[in-house]
Amino acid sequence: MSDAAAARERLASQQAALLNALLANGPAPAGFDERRLAVERRALLSKRRSVARMLGPSVADELGDRFQPLFDAYAVENPRRTGSRAREDAARFAEWCRASGELAESRKSYWKFWRTN
Repeated sequence: MSDAAAARERLASQQAALLNALLANGPAPAGFDERRLAVERRALLSKRRSVARMLGPSVADELGDRFQPLFDAYAVENPRRTGSRAREDAARFAEWCRASGELAESRKSYWKFWRTN
């Protein structure tokens, strides 16, 4: 393996460790201040929560004051997957809440299409 390839592998490993620390509550990688990582972790969680609230206002409304602690518990158990979209994350949160009995089962929307001739 060339020096450049080894350096890329090392960097990729370090980046993965940092992402694990920030998004999945993993341990702080060597050389990083745990307190500063905790601040960034909270900021990223808050951003993820606000996006989920924006994309699923009916879920947030139904949960009321329980939304934040439930979303935070969900986020710890379910870190964002590589390549996942915010809408998928919000939908998975709603399903997680339904599975745990925190949300009523979703009702299907039925639309009527009227033909006018």
